[in-house]
Amino acid sequence: MNFSELFKLSGLLARFSPDGKCLASCVQYRLVVRDVNTLQILHLYTCLDQIQYLEWSSDSLFILCAMYKRGIVQVWSLEQPDWHCKIDEGSAGLVASCWSPDGRHILNTTEFHLRITVWSLCTKSVSYIKYPKACQQGVAFTKDGRYMAVAERRDCKDFVSIFVCSDWQLLRHFDTETQDLFGIEWAPNGCVLAAWDTCLEYKILLYSLDGRLLSTFRAYEWSLGIKSIAWSPSSQFLAIGSYDEKVRILNHVTWKKITEFEHPATIANTKAIVYKEVEKSPSVETERLSFPPTRALSSSLFSTQSKYDISQVPVSLQYIKPVADRANPKMGIGMLAFSPDNCFLATKNDNIPNTVWIWDIQKLKLFVVLEQLCTIQSFQWDPRQPRLAVCTGNSKVYLWSPAGCVSVQVPGEGDFQIVSLSWHSSGDSMVLLSKDNFCVCYLEREEV
Repeated sequence: MNFSELFKLSGLLARFSPDGKCLASCVQYRLVVRDVNTLQILHLYTCLDQIQYLEWSSDSLFILCAMYKRGIVQVWSLEQPDWHCKIDEGSAGLVASCWSPDGRHILNTTEFHLRITVWSLCTKSVSYIKYPKACQQGVAFTKDGRYMAVAERRDCKDFVSIFVCSDWQLLRHFDTETQDLFGIEWAPNGCVLAAWDTCLEYKILLYSLDGRLLSTFRAYEWSLGIKSIAWSPSSQFLAIGSYDEKVRILNHVTWKKITEFEHPATIANTKAIVYKEVEKSPSVETERLSFPPTRALSSSLFSTQSKYDISQVPVSLQYIKPVADRANPKMGIGMLAFSPDNCFLATKNDNIPNTVWIWDIQKLKLFVVLEQLCTIQSFQWDPRQPRLAVCTGNSKVYLWSPAGCVSVQVPGEGDFQIVSLSWHSSGDSMVLLSKDNFCVCYLEREEV
């Protein structure tokens, strides 16, 4: 594994381009575009204010920078660096901005969710979508980019509108049987739309493209409900994580539950492998010590290395009792992700914050548990193979594959605390992000 030097960053804004050739990052009001392989700066753009959001167009030719405080979006072209575009929402304000799948339209959501404005970069025309709902996931595009679903709220009722992305014509409009619609998400094949209710009501509804209700699933009543969902890449499974610390898997034929995965504080399953991260301080021969110590020696003196031990079951995990009288309690399944080959599902139970659970989807059994020393901040699957990268807010990156588990220290001076990471589309590298810096980690071909 090789690591680049650290580069400045603000707002955790660093993104690989969809074609994998460039890496865009933000430093305050500056947008920096680098070559992925050499990390040489290709373009440097200056925005009108601090950038709060960054997104590549699907063809990697344009970059959108949103400045929500000012209600402004600026678009930059990689082919024509002199060309630029500024969209000012004026007094309507701006709370969200994104690209359409064709990379030639921008969707801006105004303050108080009064409307979504669709701006065309080609014809400079403007369309409006009224009554968008203020919820966590209110706009969803199908993977092929043909359709867009929008959650709406009017007359105290929830609706979903489906639009054709080529001309923004309304295809279907239907009401959803929800108390307070919280999010919508298309299956990867674009045939089914999942819509789920607020956490106060356990309900998930599955609709076809023409607005027919295919199925409704409720696991229980009178308790906090759904916290997270994830579709499998094949669209055959829908995983639903809830506040009762369980994941339920629905199948795509009957939309009934085929199994549920529990996340107990004690693992008694003898078939599961439990990897426990342990720290060891490096040993330094006293003859080598010189005062003042050399720079390399001083950094190795105070850095602790970690490795994984395999624990004997039963294993007790660190369990945190949630504070009951606070909003958004730290409990339930907060993170879910399927591996790209549909073989594994990684989950995190917020009551047991230092642990990643990896489930074998073919056998529907617990496969591996990773018990870390610090709280899991982020994890993401390699897009090409079943390999999971994990970060826990320290200067190490952790990789798991069916072959085993490894902990890698990021070399460098100072305190580099990784809170987020993102894979390159090839799976050969990933970008590691801290609050103020980022670096690129390159994996050798043999490791791949």
